[in-house]
Amino acid sequence: MGHDHTHAHRHSLRAGARYQSRLGLAFVVIAVFFVVEAVAGFLTNSLSLLSDAAHMFTDVLGLGMALAAIQLANRFEHRMAGDSRHTFGLYRLEILAAFVNALILFAAAVWVLVEAATRLRNVPEVLETPMLVVAVLGLAANLLAFAVLRQGAKESLNVHGAYLEVLADTVGSVGVILAALLMQWFDWRWIDPVLAALIGLWILPQTWRLGRQAVRILLQAAPEHVDISRLRAELTAIGGVVDVHDLHVWTLTSEMDAASAHLMTEDDIDPHSVLDQARELLDLGYGIEHATFQVEPRSHNGCERVSW
Repeated sequence: MGHDHTHAHRHSLRAGARYQSRLGLAFVVIAVFFVVEAVAGFLTNSLSLLSDAAHMFTDVLGLGMALAAIQLANRFEHRMAGDSRHTFGLYRLEILAAFVNALILFAAAVWVLVEAATRLRNVPEVLETPMLVVAVLGLAANLLAFAVLRQGAKESLNVHGAYLEVLADTVGSVGVILAALLMQWFDWRWIDPVLAALIGLWILPQTWRLGRQAVRILLQAAPEHVDISRLRAELTAIGGVVDVHDLHVWTLTSEMDAASAHLMTEDDIDPHSVLDQARELLDLGYGIEHATFQVEPRSHNGCERVSW
């Protein structure tokens, strides 16, 4: 009995839409150079280039998901939800893509670590000059994407996430350049697999966080910042409320939380006042602007049969 829309999330998506062309440019630059770096890694036999390419792949997926989120949100916003079978929109595609991203990255990081251990026992020849050239070009590509996204990152959550991905990958490119220079100057062939292993170890925690967050959302777990017991107690403390049941809090997609609950009240209580207080509690106390409440009098029977 009552709902509101996630204005902050929509504001972020609209802000992101203003920078859609910049996101598209950054996506093309990083995607093209991901292919270049991956091919160059195989041709130069550089494991650090290959591991950096794997990390650059996260940028490609991150930028792609940001673009997809903007496109899907804009498309759905121009259609009535009742006219579509997707009554929650298509926001979950972003989470599915993130989960697939995590699986791919985990496999890539494990392969890099195993290959690095193998190469440390038998260090292969690496073409350090082409490796250095590609790494420098990779750094240039990251800096270009960094500059393109910098302004939009201040206004849009989606653009900000893509911006942070590119920033992290810039550090990896600097590491590959340093490794190529050390091999040229001191003939430290072992630095290539060592750097690759470090990049792999850097990717694994990111993969874990990304996968864990995606799984929590897909399983419709309550957001980590929401204490369900505390929320239930605070709703019950609203004047006239005698019981709270069928309470659910979940995340639809990143930065877009929702909640629903049945609020049982005394028979003579004004439901409008209860509804307003409950919505204000969710909005100001938990940052949840999309909340649906069913306010029901104590004398009403039957709801206990549908509660899960």
